Amino acid sequence: MLVGLVSIVAGGLLGLSLAAPPGPMNAVIAEESVNRGWRAGFSAGLGAMTADALFFVLAIAGVVAFIQNAPTLRGVMVGVGGLLMFYFAYGAIQGTDDFSEEVGSDRAGFGKAFALAVTNPYQITWWLTAGVGLLNPGAIEAFGYSLFAANGTLTIVGFFSGIVLWITAFPAALRTAGDKVDALGKTIAYGSGVVLVWFGIVFLWDAATSLGLPAYF
Repeated sequence: MLVGLVSIVAGGLLGLSLAAPPGPMNAVIAEESVNRGWRAGFSAGLGAMTADALFFVLAIAGVVAFIQNAPTLRGVMVGVGGLLMFYFAYGAIQGTDDFSEEVGSDRAGFGKAFALAVTNPYQITWWLTAGVGLLNPGAIEAFGYSLFAANGTLTIVGFFSGIVLWITAFPAALRTAGDKVDALGKTIAYGSGVVLVWFGIVFLWDAATSLGLPAYF
């Protein structure tokens, strides 16, 4: 029983190591949470988690490694991701001109987060590094620490439980803060837009490098 518990905890920490760090997915979750409510933020988190489930299956099949080693395909995917980030950043910032809560569909956040996740080069890299722990549970690395996990099935359960914990708690914390600070919605919307623009630039630069385009691109 102890081994099983340790495997679940190790998997949970691995899931949190993917979900918690700042980045475009959390920017989308934050924007959806404060602008449209907890359910919309959670839905966006589910979009990102669905992409991770897809990456997990592709990692087992060896497709993730193939994408990483195919510069042209990877460059096109990353370039599309960069353009999507600019588009979503525009939507986030434009929405502050007529800010009102609970506008739009919860499914919109799901689609945005999923689209960004499947074109995220860092997501692919994670699945080739820390993520291989799910394929080889005895060698898990999370938050810079080596974790022992003997039960592969329970490690996977823990991994996705860790992500669910984050996408549940993060939007809830933002909603709680937003209810206390009226201006938080616009602040996070602008902040999310800035984060998405920054990562859009990084993605396009990465795509240019992968496709062999001029460095000044």
